Amino acid sequence: MLKRFWPCLFIFGILCISTCTNNAQAQILNIEKLRMKKDTAKYFRFKTTFGINAFNRSAGENDPVRMFGYNLDLNAIYYPGRHAYVFISNLDYLNVNDEDVLNFGFLHGRANFLRKEKINYETFIQYSFDNFRGLDPRLLVGGSVRLNMIRSERVDLVLGVGGFQEWETWQHPYSEEVVQVSLVKSSNYFSLRATLNEYLSLNLINYYQVGYDKSISDFRQRISSSTILNTKITKRFSLTNSFDISYENRPIVPITKAIFALKVGLSLDF
Repeated sequence: MLKRFWPCLFIFGILCISTCTNNAQAQILNIEKLRMKKDTAKYFRFKTTFGINAFNRSAGENDPVRMFGYNLDLNAIYYPGRHAYVFISNLDYLNVNDEDVLNFGFLHGRANFLRKEKINYETFIQYSFDNFRGLDPRLLVGGSVRLNMIRSERVDLVLGVGGFQEWETWQHPYSEEVVQVSLVKSSNYFSLRATLNEYLSLNLINYYQVGYDKSISDFRQRISSSTILNTKITKRFSLTNSFDISYENRPIVPITKAIFALKVGLSLDF
């Protein structure tokens, strides 16, 4: 049996070596990753998670380290029939020695009409902020057309084409300058969910957003990609690997253009 899974174990070893990468919040909110989780719901699902932590620790009496942080997730999915309504939110806060280190959050609402039809439609609205990167706030409203190209027990392939209006306020990282922008953007994506066999499944989600900015007489583009590999090693052990990467060719202010996050998880089911 181990011979069958040695490639997966080899990949797991490589990914474990790579887990020192820093997690980063992408500019594009990956709704398709949530949709893959929520599609198992029948009518209504609600989940909230709240965590808080605080400590006072130091190496010396005169150098105290005080840390306080909390996170809150609130998700709701409602299926009244032919349509679906989704609300998700997240808030992460961390303060070290009275300095805000991380402060990220979003509220996102979405309606998916005729969700089971080959061609269906959705509208959405979002508020978000990322103080660590200098973004506060980001507002957007838009919609898209979804094409269910393939729907079967083993393969789901979805193509989405749409657009949105975006308003952003950025703080320059090296000065006190505040930059405000308002752009109309095209938003396109495709997602693939494939069950390769009873032990292995693969999810691929790719977004592409682009808008023309008159202030620079050029296009601002964003690309986001998620790869999720789920492996059932034995009856009780399973392995989940995910790699997310986002790239923005012309950020509004000089920040890191490419951010990524690599996560490896091993679960035991009883």
